[in-house]
Amino acid sequence: MDNLIKIKDISDKYDLTARTLRYYEDMGLIRSTRNDEYAYRLYDETAVKKIEQILILRKLNISMRDIQSIFNAPGSDVVLEVLGKKVQNIDNEIALLYELKDIMMEFIRQIEKIDFCSDSGIKMLYDKAREIEIHLSNVDYIGKPANVGRLIEAAEKLEREPDILIVEMPPCRMVTSGLLADDKELNRFDAMWMRLGSRIADKINPRDFMYHDAEYNKSIWLFLVEDWMTEADTEGYKIITFNGGLFASAIADSWEYNEYDRVYKGVRAWLTRQEHLELDEKSGRHLLYHFAGPHSAQMKEWNYGKVRYLVPIKLK
Repeated sequence: MDNLIKIKDISDKYDLTARTLRYYEDMGLIRSTRNDEYAYRLYDETAVKKIEQILILRKLNISMRDIQSIFNAPGSDVVLEVLGKKVQNIDNEIALLYELKDIMMEFIRQIEKIDFCSDSGIKMLYDKAREIEIHLSNVDYIGKPANVGRLIEAAEKLEREPDILIVEMPPCRMVTSGLLADDKELNRFDAMWMRLGSRIADKINPRDFMYHDAEYNKSIWLFLVEDWMTEADTEGYKIITFNGGLFASAIADSWEYNEYDRVYKGVRAWLTRQEHLELDEKSGRHLLYHFAGPHSAQMKEWNYGKVRYLVPIKLK
């Protein structure tokens, strides 16, 4: 085990879940190894360096698909092309914001002159709105270069809020993995729910969910079971009652912690503007899931394997 690092140590050092590391391996970005002395995943210096490279690129908002292309290409041509496009996109977005500010200031000045008690004033407002729409659609601007530090800062500030879908989950029964000790135990739970799923008549997906236990800093998996199933059917894994409730649902690009943390912050920002909804701090779990079907592996390879994030909310 000399010079090899345990998966737990990697997870702790870089604040990554074991699931994220397996995701990197499935995409061919890193490799792990095992030996006779230790049954679980181990990572060498090369893998660690690649993990650090992935995290830096993700901080720059580079997609996993582009990172895969960078790692698969020899030399630096691809990474320079990807970063160049990112710089151009950010420059264009910054330029558009400046353009939008100028237009909005002009809009304000025009509105201040409008008599809203008259039909002509309302028509002028409509005409001005149309003018802004046309102007924005025709913006053609080549931005000025910016240094990397300012680019990162701007990217974080200009990050778009995720699209939100409100869903209501009814109370249901789920089998829980509990606190999984290692990859071997996770594989055993995976195998159990595959066998269990084959016995369920309908094949509606997803039935599997995951949440993070903050106290133990571990991921716990849940699998939706039917009413007739007992713990004998779940091979000893505990069946719990899931309370259900309202959730604000949004898409995350991957299983990475920093990605669904970004989505969570976006959901919270959205909730601050809602008149009737607020975050439910006490009830429910923050859940993650992705659709799993016969084409899931291909979708994942093409980087369409998005993850849906569910944040518990309640009525005010």
